[in-house]
Amino acid sequence: MRKYDYTELIAWQRAMDLATAVYQASRSMPPDERYGLTAQMRRAAVSVSANIAEGQCRRTCGEFLNSLSVASGSVGELETHVILAGRLEFIGADSVEGILKKAAEVGRLINGLANSLKH
Repeated sequence: MRKYDYTELIAWQRAMDLATAVYQASRSMPPDERYGLTAQMRRAAVSVSANIAEGQCRRTCGEFLNSLSVASGSVGELETHVILAGRLEFIGADSVEGILKKAAEVGRLINGLANSLKH
């Protein structure tokens, strides 16, 4: 496996943008959700870029693929939290739509990166 600096990976860059958007949107959530849904959304969002970075820093391609799988799972988890926050009207429809659009892009980039590593 060829070694790259993870900060140069588009998937990592877009995952960082996603986490930033989640933090910005979740600022307006109710204070009593600080340790509930807000924290879960933020942890899932941070987990995406963190797992991409961790995987890229591992020794083998298999370990990188495993970390990308975890990152992909975190994207799904985040999407679920965001949809719920929208249904509960904790965040606006525009924020939900924007975050889900970013999450879909990150998911596609993670899949593409995983597919390139398999070949």
